[in-house]
Amino acid sequence: MFSILNLQSLLGLVVIVAACWGLSENKRAFPWRLTLGAIGVQALLVLGLFAIPGSQNVLAAITGAVDGLSLATTEGAKFVFGWLAGGDQPYQVTNPAGMFTFAFNVLPMILVISALSALLWHWKILKWLTHGFGILFQKTMGLGGASALAVAANIFLGMVESPIVIRAYLDKLTRSEIFLMMVVGLATVAGSTMVAYATILAPTLTNAAGHVLVASIVSAPAGVLLARIMIPEKPGEGGQVADYGSALKYDSAIDAIVKGTADGLMVVLNISAVLIVFVALVALVNIMLGGFWLFGDHVTVERLLGWIFMPVAWLIGIDWAETGKAGWLLGVKLTLTEFVAFIRLGEVPVGEMSERTRMLLTYALCGFANIGSVGITVTGLSVLIPERREEVLGMVWKALFAGFLATLMTAAVVGAMPASIFR
Repeated sequence: MFSILNLQSLLGLVVIVAACWGLSENKRAFPWRLTLGAIGVQALLVLGLFAIPGSQNVLAAITGAVDGLSLATTEGAKFVFGWLAGGDQPYQVTNPAGMFTFAFNVLPMILVISALSALLWHWKILKWLTHGFGILFQKTMGLGGASALAVAANIFLGMVESPIVIRAYLDKLTRSEIFLMMVVGLATVAGSTMVAYATILAPTLTNAAGHVLVASIVSAPAGVLLARIMIPEKPGEGGQVADYGSALKYDSAIDAIVKGTADGLMVVLNISAVLIVFVALVALVNIMLGGFWLFGDHVTVERLLGWIFMPVAWLIGIDWAETGKAGWLLGVKLTLTEFVAFIRLGEVPVGEMSERTRMLLTYALCGFANIGSVGITVTGLSVLIPERREEVLGMVWKALFAGFLATLMTAAVVGAMPASIFR
């Protein structure tokens, strides 16, 4: 049964595509077939994981796997950090909720998943999954083999790791293809962080693990579409043929685990540093704004972001009564990273936010498109293709805009569907 909220989401799809077209470098080259194809692929992927008979069993299995990984990680964290990570407490606990510590309860999960991902890649399980999605995107969206493989890799790997998969082809990619790779990297998340997000949301969102997984997969076609609209491929360019080999290799299972853990440690350190700096900067701005009042309360970055993003939240299909909090969370994602936004979303009590709003925000927040990731993108690609650093710098803010809109587009696609398929 369709409602006015479904129509809002459809309107949001039109506005998002139109916004990217307005910034297009060639407005005459609008990809109509790709637009219909990308939205169709998104809808089919969502339906395939939620509406097909038996899909709930798959979601239950995904949730069980995440719970198992969480329990196993907790054991490892308790061994190293003791009572700080939930081990035997040396004193009486009067506030159990206060025992949650991001550094000890969430970040260790990234280490475990990073090592496990490297092992699955070495065993060719993750590699074949990536190749399968790469062929799907190549056949359905007309991407060149190298670009399709990079897009697929972004679903499971990070936005810096995925270009390594096609390192041999990076210097041959066109400007449009590099931009596409950047946008998809910002529109999706890595497998190592995906499980952490699901763990944060699990207490308040049914099938949290399934929603987070689907969000990252479905945002890839959205990123491809919006990137192609903003910087279209020139006739006769692109289409690099890839042999689906990979520069990402490990010598043995132990080598994969060790290197995967080391890579995970770099991710953990980067996330920790970015969170410390950006949370501190926002706090500093709030201190500076402390003397200003508006509508009977102090002006803060959070309140300003909430007002700015209220119309955006409405366009993806959220009821206007909840757009204030939803807009604030979208602003938090853009400025303070999606990690902080997911934590804040997980802290909202079940009774204070509708299931639909919580679900749509999960999709809208699930992507690396934040200001901190701009630096990570530039640094990573500057190392891999230093001769094209100026080109990357010239496109990175456009990529952030498109990547942010890609996650909103995914939320709008989900919001346009009947609510009954998610029950």
